[in-house]
Amino acid sequence: MADNYLERHQEDYEVRKAEWLRKRKHLPKLKKKLERPDDEAL
Repeated sequence: MADNYLERHQEDYEVRKAEWLRKRKHLPKLKKKLERPDDEAL
């Protein structure tokens, strides 16, 4: 087994994590709008 086995896997993990974070940051945040009914008492 190669000496740099763990280092290579750590680098692969960091690359995948960076791509995931980059994709995650570009997604629009969903904002929930509160639908308030018109006040019928007025």
